Amino acid sequence: MKAWEKNVRTVVPYVPGEQPNQPGMIKLNTNENPYPPAPGVALALREMDAEALRLYPDPAASDLTGALAERYGLEEDQVFVGVGSDDVLAMAFMTFFHSGRPILFPDITYSFYDVWADLLRIPYECQPLDENFNIVKENYKKYNGGVIFPNPNAPTGIAQDLTDIEYIIQQNQDVVVIVDEAYIDFGGESAVSLIDKYDNLLVVQTFSKSRSMAGMRIGFAMGNKSLIKYLNDVKYSFNSYTMDRTALVLGVEAVKDEAYFQETTEKIIQTREWTKRELKKLGFHFADSCANFLFVTHEKYLARDLFEALKQKRIYVRYFNKPRIDNFLRITIGTDQEMQALVDFLKAYTAQ
Repeated sequence: MKAWEKNVRTVVPYVPGEQPNQPGMIKLNTNENPYPPAPGVALALREMDAEALRLYPDPAASDLTGALAERYGLEEDQVFVGVGSDDVLAMAFMTFFHSGRPILFPDITYSFYDVWADLLRIPYECQPLDENFNIVKENYKKYNGGVIFPNPNAPTGIAQDLTDIEYIIQQNQDVVVIVDEAYIDFGGESAVSLIDKYDNLLVVQTFSKSRSMAGMRIGFAMGNKSLIKYLNDVKYSFNSYTMDRTALVLGVEAVKDEAYFQETTEKIIQTREWTKRELKKLGFHFADSCANFLFVTHEKYLARDLFEALKQKRIYVRYFNKPRIDNFLRITIGTDQEMQALVDFLKAYTAQ
């Protein structure tokens, strides 16, 4: 080891899903939306003035925070935006998890949480899900420095009742509780309705899933005005211009088209329910997902073998080689045609 390497901050990094680029592939491994963004997004992109890119964007992102505030019935200073929900969550970790006490999150959950905690030297304790992969709300009554969990959870797709979420918040009013709602638009009940009741609640959402803009990188947080101010204080101390001009313009257009948003999310929900029925016929087992993916297992076939067989046919799903979930596959809901192709392959595979 070289002398300078002794001072390097090392961490085991988050590993994202594969991003293959093959003709004719079916990509069901990163929970992207199979439909394009709202039509107004494409129109605004075509009409953008490239000359404006020589100027810095609005550091307060006022047009976008204003549009989001109107959409969710909040004040503008109750909304914070960032470069995808990962950026927003990382800012929240830096801002709110600073007590020296361990933060709490599930043992099976979004695998970026422990990466941020390790990177920022935040102690943490993973709380085990029950045998059916549900969050055990009583596990979050213990001494801690903050709480974070997704709803619906990832990679299981299971949504917690809002009463359970409120119970966790009630038991932790001396710390910040973050509810990560990346998939809430596909099922479950948002905790946004609790923001005015609990000043320690931060709700985080993203444009990457239900708004078809994973490639644009827009995320946002909603909460008490004081929480948002603290987030902005950290942002301005880290990078004043987190959102570029293109993202701000296109983000507003995506929020404005509520009819298209409702139409495409409903399409995905309907396709998800059809896929559930078809996979059950083939002997697959899974929780009742409220997300845009299913987390499936089969008694007769190993998940790793299925993963490799699907990959050979250029059908990409997600496999996690981790305790408790190493015989499951996470399958993103694509178009009707893509899911039919997946089911057809699995029918042939299980008939061998």
